[in-house]
Amino acid sequence: MSIYEAPALVISECQVGILDAERSVSSGLADQAASRGIVERIATLADAFRARGLPVVHCIIEHRPDQAGMLPNSYLGTMALRSRSMTAGTPDVAIPAPLGPAPSDLISSRATGLTAFYGTDLDAMLRLHRVRTVVLVGVSTNVALPGLALEAVNRGYDVVLAEDCTAGSSAEAHAFFVQQQLKMLARVVTAEDVLARLPEPAQASSARS
Repeated sequence: MSIYEAPALVISECQVGILDAERSVSSGLADQAASRGIVERIATLADAFRARGLPVVHCIIEHRPDQAGMLPNSYLGTMALRSRSMTAGTPDVAIPAPLGPAPSDLISSRATGLTAFYGTDLDAMLRLHRVRTVVLVGVSTNVALPGLALEAVNRGYDVVLAEDCTAGSSAEAHAFFVQQQLKMLARVVTAEDVLARLPEPAQASSARS
């Protein structure tokens, strides 16, 4: 089985204000993430990437307290403005403890927009670490992950989606977007498949030196 070329694990929007049903503006998404057990699987993948010296990147939402740059030009934007959720300095933006962040992890923060490349340093961060393959996990398969996958493809990255490490706002929405959109943009696999295709620790270190 061939290994992924210069991979990075990119964790999309796994934050307390999204995954905690009591805080999330999308309780359906929080419930789906919990019922699918995605945090535990992502944590296993993250540990495997770290053990090989491969990048683990957290793409997070962190709105400015003054909400500068936020617009009510989408349902998500309107809800974020009304609820003042995912504001920098609040518990909402925290990354769940099982996912880190570890000292070696990278964090790409987004104050506006709906996708991880918009207005962030994500592309530069990946290129400076010589990444060729992005392994996507997290939420949501409705909006953030299709946008992230499309923008990664446009920038020349190979894209892999670890499907059992992702969730959408409902089981039906997840299945639809994975089958009808994400399969057009990414290689859809399982966490076990990803682990099997990672280079051995010695190989990973040699490739990055």
